[in-house]
Amino acid sequence: MRILVANVNTTGSMTDAIAAAARAVAGPDTEIVPITPAFGAESVEGNHESYLAAVAVQEAVRSYAATAEEPFDAVIQAGYGEHGREGLQELLDVPVVDITEAAASTAQYLGHRYSVVTTLDRTVPLIEDRLLLAGLSARCASVRASGLSVLELEQDRDRTVAALVRESTLAVEHDRAEVICLGCGGMAGLAEAVREATGVPVVDGVTAAVTVAESLVRLGLSTSKIRTYAPPRPKRIVRPVAER
Repeated sequence: MRILVANVNTTGSMTDAIAAAARAVAGPDTEIVPITPAFGAESVEGNHESYLAAVAVQEAVRSYAATAEEPFDAVIQAGYGEHGREGLQELLDVPVVDITEAAASTAQYLGHRYSVVTTLDRTVPLIEDRLLLAGLSARCASVRASGLSVLELEQDRDRTVAALVRESTLAVEHDRAEVICLGCGGMAGLAEAVREATGVPVVDGVTAAVTVAESLVRLGLSTSKIRTYAPPRPKRIVRPVAER
């Protein structure tokens, strides 16, 4: 089994961290293939950057599919609350899993209500909208911001963990959350530290998405193509010329 894991930003070190987290839970017969978009923002923290990332990820996956010597069995979009999953589902015949939806759906197996702890406050509405669109908002107790930007997550691990623990504790004590979802692909690898500090299950979107993708492949299931996610109609598409 080969699973493409697409980072939504252009920061290579974050792609590496996401890939490492994915490989840590992947089955022995699963190969994780990380992808970094060729264009876009170094971090995605708003609607403009999110829509840009949606196009960039689709182009990266389309380009990989056109040139890869071996086929792939599933794609993971490793951006929390970002746009673009629907476009990938139209383009591809293999399962597409978004880490936002994978984390939230997994959390609902573990407790009555869950909270998401994310980066900046400006990303909270994007996550809330994505959960609502996916039909996963009814059991969401809250979406809390840690106050750290995406790029700050990698700079000081102790500071990052402390911020996540602070907001996770508030979610448990004040919002009555029973499960915490880490609301950024750049938080991959931090779930255990937050779980130890809070005493509740903590779901990382990247690792949850890997197990969901593997399950869909093993079940022989993929996106329905009869209506909403039917392949794009054949037509001429003008793509931007690379900047010189």
